[in-house]
Amino acid sequence: MNFPRLLSLRSAVLAVSLTAMHAQAAESTVDLSSEASKISYSIGVNIGQNLADQGIMDSISLDAFYAGIGDVVSGEPRLSMDEMMAALQSFQASLMAQQQAEMEAFRAESEAFLTANASREGVMETATGLQYLVLESGAADGASPTTSDSVLAHYHGTFIDGSVFDSSVDRGEPAEFGVGQVIAGWTEALQMMKVGDKWRLFIPSDLAYGETGSGPIPPFSTLIFDVELLNVITP
Repeated sequence: MNFPRLLSLRSAVLAVSLTAMHAQAAESTVDLSSEASKISYSIGVNIGQNLADQGIMDSISLDAFYAGIGDVVSGEPRLSMDEMMAALQSFQASLMAQQQAEMEAFRAESEAFLTANASREGVMETATGLQYLVLESGAADGASPTTSDSVLAHYHGTFIDGSVFDSSVDRGEPAEFGVGQVIAGWTEALQMMKVGDKWRLFIPSDLAYGETGSGPIPPFSTLIFDVELLNVITP
């Protein structure tokens, strides 16, 4: 039997099976001396971590799951293909609804943060919704970059809860990049800055990674960057 592809649900269900089997094995002595057993164990841990990251273990009845694995081995499933497909589709729909609710809550939290932040002393807001706070000022006649320039800058990026997702400061080495090759909030801010300026940017999601997110950046994330413009590099 082959199920049609249901986004990532099929892999999630597979992860449940392997994780459950791994949990049973953990209750007894497992010999991990052979190469095959090490590979098997490593695959189990890897998929188990993926399952934990998806947060779906609480939705699974392990007793029913064990029965399903046994029935596959015996070749006698107790549900029809249509019944199993309906169950999987229902599960996928509930997961998607939960994820959508979480995203909406996250977006509301980000919007509330920006609304409150706009009234803080010293915070400026542009027509696009970009907010910034001047921390240090360079020379009044310092150079400002254009979209055709590159810059050398130090930055420290956090989410609104203060957790760090990227930082050249922590790495101890400034970054060089094109002004027109970064997120819109950065492109806008850098062109207003002068060499020697250090600003704190509050970038709404529509000027960052939007409703899709990117890598460690979740959808609808407001990003906070402390940016120090060190040099403008003109081509």
